[in-house]
Amino acid sequence: MSPRTDIAFPFRADRRGRTAHATHGEHVHDLIEQLLFTSPGERVMRPDFGCGLLDLVFAPAGPELVSTLELSVQASLQRWLGDLIEVEALDVVGDDNTVRVHLSYVLRATGARRDDVFEGRTTA
Repeated sequence: MSPRTDIAFPFRADRRGRTAHATHGEHVHDLIEQLLFTSPGERVMRPDFGCGLLDLVFAPAGPELVSTLELSVQASLQRWLGDLIEVEALDVVGDDNTVRVHLSYVLRATGARRDDVFEGRTTA
């Protein structure tokens, strides 16, 4: 049985001119990244999709904001990707014009544990 593959994000052609593919783990990583850095209202057919982390980079930093962000991210991950991953640990860190999300999770399909860092920057 061959390993499961999905379409790569962002959508692109591979070196053979065909649709680029990603392993299941890479695909889930890409889905998490899309969810984290999409602002609610950005997608026409799914206006409630996303976390909007980049919208809050310039908000006054403090423990309340970090706790709110972590709860919002946790809820979004559960809602949109809960069938694909089980979140084990989550840490949101913001500085200047950058936000970093440290995420430990288990891929439900394989049981593989992953530790990833997702980083987004604003250009403002």
